[in-house]
Amino acid sequence: MNHRNGFNPLSRTTAHRRAMSRNMVTSLFRFERITTTSSKAKEIRKYAEKMITRSKEDSVHNRRIVAKFIQDEKILNKLFTEIGPRMKERNGGYTRILKIGFRQGDAADVVILELVDYKLPTGEEAEETEKKSKKAKAAAE
Repeated sequence: MNHRNGFNPLSRTTAHRRAMSRNMVTSLFRFERITTTSSKAKEIRKYAEKMITRSKEDSVHNRRIVAKFIQDEKILNKLFTEIGPRMKERNGGYTRILKIGFRQGDAADVVILELVDYKLPTGEEAEETEKKSKKAKAAAE
């Protein structure tokens, strides 16, 4: 029987779905919190949880397996040096989905997908991130 074996194709071609999954997981590890639709978040969570489990043990083999999915070297390094060790004591359930309502245009369920140990930036940290983003925009122009 083939019960409950499968996934949500999200009305996309294989290549598009794969690229979107890679980008969203990379963004999740970069910002540790992303806003997306409910169905996308549930699919992305599967990939993210498996990669965090791999990153708990930093070995060449695990890095190569995760590097197939995450192309950005900085994010891969962050996953193995920061996120993985933070989740060392946890046996699973590294992400959480928080419902925030419905999107204006198409009434899609919008959620926040975040790592469970995510901390909201305080006043000083928020100011620092704003300064960094302004500098990055100025450098890009």
